[in-house]
Amino acid sequence: MATAALTYYTPEEYLALERNAEFKSEYIDGRIVAMTGASAPHAFICANVVGELRARLRSGPCRAFVNDIRVQIGDGRRYTYPDIVAYCGEASYRDGVLDTLTNPVLILEVLSPTTEAYDRGEKFQHYRTIESLREYVLVAQDKPLVERYVRHGEFWTLSTIRALDAEVELTSVGCAIPLREIYENVEFPAATERGAEAG
Repeated sequence: MATAALTYYTPEEYLALERNAEFKSEYIDGRIVAMTGASAPHAFICANVVGELRARLRSGPCRAFVNDIRVQIGDGRRYTYPDIVAYCGEASYRDGVLDTLTNPVLILEVLSPTTEAYDRGEKFQHYRTIESLREYVLVAQDKPLVERYVRHGEFWTLSTIRALDAEVELTSVGCAIPLREIYENVEFPAATERGAEAG
């Protein structure tokens, strides 16, 4: 049975195409992967987090973007669009073009059924190779749950925050955000509905 040949692109070819593309795509080891749309809870969480970060970071040295800035991973074999990315001090961009950040200190991803395994596994494995990265945060959209990984040299420590009246400390950018603000306007599935589905 014949199979279609895969087309591989260099990082330079990807960036040239992406900078003129109508829709966003990520780049993984020579392959261009189209991005899909997001759910309403996902969009609310991203908007809430970047709004809270903007208010808290306004007078300091750090800045945050919501899912429109590419991040270069390592030597450029991977490019992603994190849901939220922040840097401190002077931003460093690839090629001097202001669309591909190379020195993030914080990356936040909102988990979804189709991306959760990748965000927890392979993607985090590659994010850990970014020398400037200090924190990686995963936010569930179906329940109050924030998982925060913090770099300590070669090691990463995990803390888990589940209560809506708790805060997530973001030491890489020097602020904290209450979970209640992160999840504003997000409706969680009722516990009885989840139980019925499980039965």
